[in-house]
Amino acid sequence: MAKQTHRIGILGSGNIFGRYVTGLARYPELEIVRVADIDVARAKAAAAEHSIPAWGDDAELYADASVDIVVNLTPPVHHGRTIITALESGKHVYVEKPLATTVAEGRTVLEAAARSGRILGSAPDTFLGSAGQTARKAIDDGLIGTPIGASAFIRHSKAETWHPDPRFLFQEGGGPVMDMGPYYFALLVNMLGPVKTVTGSSRIGAERRTVTAPGRAVDSIDVTVPTHAAAVLTFASGAIATMQMSFDIWDTDLPFMEIYGTGGTLSLPNPNHFDGDVRLRRHGDAEWSVLEPVVGLFGAVGTKEQARRGLGVRDLANAVEGGPHRADAPFAFHVLEAMCAVEEASVEARVVTLDSTCERPEPRFSA
Repeated sequence: MAKQTHRIGILGSGNIFGRYVTGLARYPELEIVRVADIDVARAKAAAAEHSIPAWGDDAELYADASVDIVVNLTPPVHHGRTIITALESGKHVYVEKPLATTVAEGRTVLEAAARSGRILGSAPDTFLGSAGQTARKAIDDGLIGTPIGASAFIRHSKAETWHPDPRFLFQEGGGPVMDMGPYYFALLVNMLGPVKTVTGSSRIGAERRTVTAPGRAVDSIDVTVPTHAAAVLTFASGAIATMQMSFDIWDTDLPFMEIYGTGGTLSLPNPNHFDGDVRLRRHGDAEWSVLEPVVGLFGAVGTKEQARRGLGVRDLANAVEGGPHRADAPFAFHVLEAMCAVEEASVEARVVTLDSTCERPEPRFSA
């Protein structure tokens, strides 16, 4: 049976736009029909480069009756306003991470989605890839026994050296917790369930960043958000995770993420990627073994395909068709609240108990 066609309008034609166009091309039923940007000339250029039939500003996108789903790629500080406007225009919405920049704004977005009757989904969706799903199945199958703890390390992407305008990473809505943290928090919640409490400490490292990227829009950035944070997450299941998230760690031999159980350890690849080796070492094993992926790869490991996006948009389309919605708004809101709790715990020197919870997303593999 042919899949239902969904007509996509993309809001924002910045750095990540091409990654979505490439990823969505895997799904012929997800048809990109319009691109919008506050800079209409940039939208027009993006449309010409990728053979997208229509372009314009955001108002024209909201008014386009042919668009079913808005893929929102605006900077995080604009997520709340643009999500709500798109929902009120009758569109389903998939937004890049994070869902919002504050817990209060996130709640407002959830309320708008409920009023609209439309479906809201949010990145990160990388936990839906083969690595996240393989690790999830290993835990569900008891390969490491009962999960006891986890460790996760975010190192700097060195964005100053390759991103033409990395200001958003060091200002409101940015920083390692809000920028890269969503991939890690989402993966942990997918594997271990909802977070119960958070404590942590954070600070600004270098207060000014020099930008050396080719074609850069600025030469330096004044940093206004914490760039180094340490956190302890206690899950409702009882598992405890320690996290170090930093834009001040340029080089390290630390792993991306490990899960420790009563019977063994899982080692995971970069949570920012859909795919990669998931390694298992059970107590008594002489060496690590690589687990077979339980779902197909989204992109070839070690290639530029690892940077493409779009699996979460297909997940949203599944929900529109009546299927399960995994990267949904309650999941994204819980991740947002957990991330915001890191700074709250640091400022107030206390343990923060989360108000929200969520279900572990339904796995993509067959039980």
